[in-house]
Formats: sequence, C-alpha cells, structure tokens
Amino acid sequence: MDTLAQLKAGQLAGIKRLDLSCGLTQFPREIFDLADSLEILNLSGNALSSLPDDLHRLPHLRVLFCSDNAFTELPACLGQCPQLSMVGFKANQIEHVPAAALPPQLRWLILTDNHISQLPDELGERPRLQKLMLAGNRLEQLPASLAQCHNLELLRIASNRLAQLPHWLLTLPRLTWLAYAGNPVEMAVDVANDDDTPNIPWAELALAEVLGEGASGVIRKALCKPSNAPVAVKLYKGTITSDGSPLHEMQACIAAGLHPNLIRVQGRVVGHPDDQAALVMDLIEPSYRNLAGLPSLASCTRDIYDPATRFSAEVALRIARGIASVAAHLHRHGITHGDLYGHNILCNAEGDCLLGDFGAASFHATVDTLQTRALQRIEVRAFGVLLGELLERIDSGLSDQQRLALEALRDHCCQPQVLARPAFAEIEAQLSSF
Repeated sequence: MDTLAQLKAGQLAGIKRLDLSCGLTQFPREIFDLADSLEILNLSGNALSSLPDDLHRLPHLRVLFCSDNAFTELPACLGQCPQLSMVGFKANQIEHVPAAALPPQLRWLILTDNHISQLPDELGERPRLQKLMLAGNRLEQLPASLAQCHNLELLRIASNRLAQLPHWLLTLPRLTWLAYAGNPVEMAVDVANDDDTPNIPWAELALAEVLGEGASGVIRKALCKPSNAPVAVKLYKGTITSDGSPLHEMQACIAAGLHPNLIRVQGRVVGHPDDQAALVMDLIEPSYRNLAGLPSLASCTRDIYDPATRFSAEVALRIARGIASVAAHLHRHGITHGDLYGHNILCNAEGDCLLGDFGAASFHATVDTLQTRALQRIEVRAFGVLLGELLERIDSGLSDQQRLALEALRDHCCQPQVLARPAFAEIEAQLSSF
C-alpha cells in the first residue's frame, strides 16, 4: 500500500499502479503528477464522495477501484477517460448511474452492494462489456439494451428485486457465469427440503486453525465432539458479496445433497454465541489442491493456471467426467452453480475432484421448460471453457481422434445458440466413451 506522504513528496514518479487507503475525503491533486504512467488507481477504503471533473487528465488510466467509499452517484467524469475499461464502486451508497459515467471502453463494471434501482439504457452500448456485477441493489429490471452485449460472460444480479429474468438474457451467446439468487423470480421456486440436515451444537466444536477465507466466510479446521472427529467449519459472513448473499450460498450447499464430487455437509451449526450462520463439512485431504487460480485484471473472466500445470489424458478426463456428473446432479436438484470454474475445483494428482464454493448458486424449477433449459445450458458453456482449459494442458495419452472428438464437444458446449448446447447428461454419456 502506498502512502499519501510518498505521493506528496514525489517519491512515486513513474509508477503504473497506485493504492491509497488513508481516510481520504478529497481526491489528492498530486495524483495528476503520475499522468504519464498511471494505469491502475485503487482508492478503495476511504471516505470519498466525488472525483475531479478533469480525471481524464490521466490518459493511461485503465482500472479504477473506489469501493467502500461514500459515493451516492457514479461520477460522470469516468465517461471522459479514454482508456478506462475496469470500474469498481462496490459498497458505496450509489443511487444514480448517469449515462455519462460509462466509459466507452468499459469491459468490467462492479456496482455491488449499493442502492441502485435503475441503470441507463446506454449500458448496452458498451460492446466490450464482459463482466457486470450488480448484486445487492434495488433493480426491478435490467436495461433491454443489454441484449446487444454479445461479449457479456459474467453477470451477478443476486439480491435485487427482479420478478422475472428477461428472455433476451437467456439468449446471450457468451453468457457463462450467472448468479440471480435472492430475487423474487428465484424465491418463487420450491427449494429442496433441508429438514433432514442435522443440527450440530456450537459447544461440540473445538475450532483450530484457519484453512481458508473468501468473500462469503472463513473455513476453519475443528474437532467435533464426542468423537473428536476432524471436520471443517465454514462460518458465513452476513454481508453481500460480489456473488450475492452468503446465506443463499449456505442454503444451496444444503440443498445440493450428496454426490461423490461434492464436499459433504455434515450439519448446520446451532447455538453460535453471535448467532453466526455456519456449516460443518467433511475435512478435505491435504492432497487436494485448487485446479487453477482466480482470474486476473488482464484475463478478466479466465482462470490463471500455473505454467507448469500439465495432465495426462486419464487425469484430465477423470476431472471432466467428475464435474460433468456433479453439474448434472445439481441441475436435477434445480440448482445452477453459477461459478463453475477451475479455481472452484479441488483435485488430487489422480484426478479425483470436488466442486466447491456455492456463492453464486441459484435455484430454478426442476420441470423441463425453455427457461430451465436455457439456465442449464448457460452453465454448460462454463463446462466447455473448463474442458478447453484441460485440453490445452494434456501432454500424453490422447490420440488425434480423441482430441478432435473432445474439441468438438468443447465447441458444442460453447456454441452461441444457447438451447442448441448439450445437456450434462449427454456430456456425461460422451465422456464415458473415452
């Protein structure tokens, strides 16, 4: 983290990225001294409510993050920044998004956890838009112009006030990762009954070290009395994440039920001293690792793999079969995962794998309707992306004929006509022949 003193002393000349979080109430004019080099500006965690009208004097600015501030309106000056493509104003108090605030090169827009009830039609006139995060607002509808955003791949609209999903949304050719939980359209669906999930008293858990932490909560190792069996406990945060509500994630984990490629839920924690929601889950063996890393600013919606990551055909196919199987299982239970990515898959050296992180999961009807089919085929595209990533890293054991067949399956999963994509049952059947 850079300091304001360094900035004012001229010690940051030539930097491409500036991170300032020090209780700012006004935009430091000294930032303009970095105009020849500055590309990424992170002013999150301050008390700003406005930006200077001449922000465009930063001609190389590509990324601007102003989350956790006091903005009530998305600043119109953003629209004058010629290279600005990534904008993040999460957890402010924004009520108004003027059309003038949308930069022409917009690719990534994060407006999570604000008070937005309407978006400008001009949002659909940003053809590069690829990632749009709007969870935790007051939207009752989306601009119909978004139907023109044929590059939109990731959309988070959970915890809003949408009574229906527009038809055009389910036809977007590249939409891949969709989260819409916590809207009236989803709450009208009959959710799987979870009454059989055991209650586990907080007093029976002896917490140990932290195993991991994400936007929705903290996972800790624990011993569960009276047997002192080792388990994992996920303690959910109550705030809105970029995907939606952590409590919706918890509901989806329970409703998903049992499957060999899911982390088993042992019970729901009751009696937490602060009434914090938590689940007790199986403890995963340490041989399991994340298949990939999170997307970067540069990759936007694509996972980052270690350059050394390679698979045999046997291991890659085992991963693909496992994920296709568990995705089919979830769809039969009326659940779309919404975040089917390599970074949410744990696997071991043999290709045994577990699909985790239900933060973007949503419920849909289990009857076969055009909407249900479209929602499921959107997720099929995510599998197609994953299959392509696996294919790129197979270094042995795959014949030319097999590779061509798998590439054809990948292309079938990713084709632009949503309803023409295969269902996961069909994908499972094809993969079983290899």
